[in-house]
Amino acid sequence: MKILIGTAGIPGSSAERSTPGGIRRVKELGLHSMEVEFVRGVSMGTELAEEAGKASGETGVKLSVHAPYYINLCNPEKVKDSQKRIIDSCHRGHLMGAEVIVFHPGYYGKLSKEEAFEMVENACKEMAEVIGENGWDVKLGLETTGKVSQFGTIDEILGICKGNKHCLPVLDWAHLFAIYQGNLDSRDVLSKVISAGFTRIHAHFSNIEFTEKGERRHLTLEHKQPDFEKVAKTLLESELDEINIICESPDTEGDALFMKKVMQKLGHKF
Repeated sequence: MKILIGTAGIPGSSAERSTPGGIRRVKELGLHSMEVEFVRGVSMGTELAEEAGKASGETGVKLSVHAPYYINLCNPEKVKDSQKRIIDSCHRGHLMGAEVIVFHPGYYGKLSKEEAFEMVENACKEMAEVIGENGWDVKLGLETTGKVSQFGTIDEILGICKGNKHCLPVLDWAHLFAIYQGNLDSRDVLSKVISAGFTRIHAHFSNIEFTEKGERRHLTLEHKQPDFEKVAKTLLESELDEINIICESPDTEGDALFMKKVMQKLGHKF
């Protein structure tokens, strides 16, 4: 199994506060990937995206993109603007050679779960057509939810992705831990993913504080909510071919390096 571990955004220790500089710092740290964060909007120009792609090619650091948070494919009044933000993220991702464009699909709001599923499914089909027409080599990464009010259970995400070749499930282990109220069965989750035909996946990891409504805030890995070593053992025992784990901890590079050490302790050779 190929395992990549990286940071959500530019590492804090990067002297050069730019995406290309962050990529080079990830390489210096001995990590393998970086997720470019467009959380407040897609402000990156095409020239910088191409420069980031060059840095990725030179270093071998694998890139992904997190689309803006202001997305709700379950709201008829917001779906078109949401699609534009995702498509803009896909375009920049294509230019920088990123494989996965991660986004939170939306909130149920007044819709039933069935109605929300249909809206997200249709929105993804329309975006997939744009991706195909432009020949962009990117995947729409639908992230598992951390709140009960949000669309994105593991079954909902897999239901969308199985029917669309341009979609990929993104496993956020902290979100899953919150949704399952601390009773996360990582083997069951991976079994569902692999049974659905996905053996190369993208993932997020951090620890999390949660309530009965779901996630509250991200925590560093020392809290063991969930325990990374337990999840890592499950991953290593699975039939996955590849997993890219992006650390979303408040100490993104420190905990990313910790995850790498845990994997090495368990016998994985990078």
